[in-house]
Amino acid sequence: MKDPVDHRQEAAIVIFKEKEIRRVWHNSEWWFAIVDVIQILTESVNPAGYIKDMRRRDSQLAEGWGQIAAPLSLNTKGGRQQINCANTEGIFRLIQSIPSAKSEPFKRWLAKVGYERIQEIEDPELAQERMKQLYEQKGYSKDWIDKRLRGIAIRQNLTDEWQDRGVNTSKDYAILTAEISKATFGMTPSEYRQHKNLPSQSKENLRDHMTDLELIFTMLGEKMTTEISKQEKPEGMPENKKVARRGGTVAGNARQDAERELGKSIASKENYLIPPKLRKIK
Repeated sequence: MKDPVDHRQEAAIVIFKEKEIRRVWHNSEWWFAIVDVIQILTESVNPAGYIKDMRRRDSQLAEGWGQIAAPLSLNTKGGRQQINCANTEGIFRLIQSIPSAKSEPFKRWLAKVGYERIQEIEDPELAQERMKQLYEQKGYSKDWIDKRLRGIAIRQNLTDEWQDRGVNTSKDYAILTAEISKATFGMTPSEYRQHKNLPSQSKENLRDHMTDLELIFTMLGEKMTTEISKQEKPEGMPENKKVARRGGTVAGNARQDAERELGKSIASKENYLIPPKLRKIK
């Protein structure tokens, strides 16, 4: 059975004290972005610099750094990149070098996150339920959450199909996703972020800022791409790009029909960078 979150970047974020920490499932355990943890525990404006200073101060930490930190692929403002991560044991070692009042609560939080992951492996539906609760805490409506979770499942199926077709790098995923988005909305994901005025430095997921209709047409483009690919079994990036463009075009044509009926653009400038209590997802 496939790991339920292996390719689901949307699920690879956890919250500590309303702060996001990126994580990735690696070698059968969670690994956390060290820079995110340090930023939260120290409240440093330059966590990367703090890590360098910490290694200079702690010679034993510096000597064992290769056993603690591992470069793993995570989302950044520039796309997927290799970021130093540590497992729970490694994070505990880092905490020893940080004089922070948040250390004890953070240790308890880490233990809880690890236990929840074990539960999710035994019952994959728990992962979806916890994600649903996270969106509810952020102020999203139930109808929107249902669409968002359905979109995540469709995206998962698409990346699984791409892997079956020999496409398995984050860079290739980004290229094919851009083809679908361009054909569906007339914009690549990066252009779409600009359209919604999302900060370039933000880790915010574009789809978390989409309206119901935007999510629906995104799902249609990705689902059509998956179905065409399963039927035609394209090989190599050129052929997969053609399929991605065709799948997106189906959604793009449907979007244009909907816009003619509604008399307005589906691609909204709305984003949800506002306090949850004031947020209204349409």
